[in-house]
Amino acid sequence: MLNIIITGGSGFVGGNLFKYFKNQKRIFLNISRTPKKGELSYENLKMEVWNQSNICIHLAGNNHQIKNKIKDQEYFEVNTELTKRLFNQFLQSACETFIYMSSVKAAADTVNGVLTEEIVPNPKTVYGLSKLKAEQYLLSQPLPEGKRLYILRPCMVHGPGNKGNLNLLYSFVSKGIPYPFGAYQNQRSFLSVENLCFVIKEIIENKNIPSGIYNVADNQPLSTINLVRIIGEITSKPLRILKIPKYIIILIAKLGNVIPMPINTDRLVKLTENYVVSNEKIKRAMKKELPISTKQGIIYTLQSF
Repeated sequence: MLNIIITGGSGFVGGNLFKYFKNQKRIFLNISRTPKKGELSYENLKMEVWNQSNICIHLAGNNHQIKNKIKDQEYFEVNTELTKRLFNQFLQSACETFIYMSSVKAAADTVNGVLTEEIVPNPKTVYGLSKLKAEQYLLSQPLPEGKRLYILRPCMVHGPGNKGNLNLLYSFVSKGIPYPFGAYQNQRSFLSVENLCFVIKEIIENKNIPSGIYNVADNQPLSTINLVRIIGEITSKPLRILKIPKYIIILIAKLGNVIPMPINTDRLVKLTENYVVSNEKIKRAMKKELPISTKQGIIYTLQSF
């Protein structure tokens, strides 16, 4: 029987992890800043709990999607300082494995070519910097024999019940609204939450996977236009893709920064940027392929809408 400490278990990834492992003999101890019945707070996470646990999966953090809603310092308090505190407790305990959910944004905000783990990190956002500072601290601490440390850098995670830009695109296409960004030709990586759960399961079960930093992404990147076409297949709606000049799109997006609109500068970037992430390192370490293809994962998410 494995006891697993999980922080941020009430979030999207945490909720899916609970479902993924529900039929296995594991006890999850959910740790929260605002604990509900049956959960522990960080302040009540005593060494006794650590010593009774084999794994810590640290998911809790302030998300980059809620920027402008929290102060910059709060990113560092949660994403950096909380991680440092938990890792120090882990090092002092009998717990064997620490899995930290970082982000590709800790490495780079923009990608030319393909993002690999060999890149010299250079994040520009407060979110990315706070994640990188946590990574640097974890890697700076001597890792005692018998302990394992994994820093996972997922790209955009999606799955049933997830809200975000996929939901926005689905809403547009399912209503028959033309896709206006046909002038943009891009490629970006996605990550099915099922593939992420699979990677975490493999890390837990396979002690031959070396400690270190691992990007996590589905195998094949997609263009946003291909994504729109998949939505068209799912909804059986007539598909119209418009090639509106980019300068007009940019002006509309800037207007959306001021007036509530479906599109703003941030959403435009996320929909049209190139951001391709390599998953070769984690697949080599696992010696296994991911169970879900990029298109399959996208379809599962879209069908949940």
